[in-house]
Amino acid sequence: MISLAPDQSCPCGRRDAKGRALRYAHCCAPWLESDAPAPDAHALMRSRYSAFVLERAPYLLHTWHASTRPQEIAFEPGVAWLGLEVRQFRPLDAEHAEVEFVARQRNPGARAMRLHERSRFVREQGRWYYLDGQQF
Repeated sequence: MISLAPDQSCPCGRRDAKGRALRYAHCCAPWLESDAPAPDAHALMRSRYSAFVLERAPYLLHTWHASTRPQEIAFEPGVAWLGLEVRQFRPLDAEHAEVEFVARQRNPGARAMRLHERSRFVREQGRWYYLDGQQF
């Protein structure tokens, strides 16, 4: 697990209205550092990206819907996460949403890769969960 100081820029890359990077404490930390639920699928998507960067397997498993959740998550040593671009956040109704994103990473000794996905999220009992995604 990788730690991050609250005043460092959030790994998800979210910016404020003036284009400044949000600090971890004011972005994804409230969900990654507690049991508080993300307020919407967009925030959950960003916090899950940050959880991959910070290697927070318990958070990823906790926010993955039980019907599609893997037994465990293993992180590849030396992976460098290069950034997240959220292309579209689309609420479908009060309980369902989609987030299209591109996440970039570099594996040791390899070229950078892009994961382009439209993720589906569902809300149950006031908590959002990642359901699954379609990769492009």
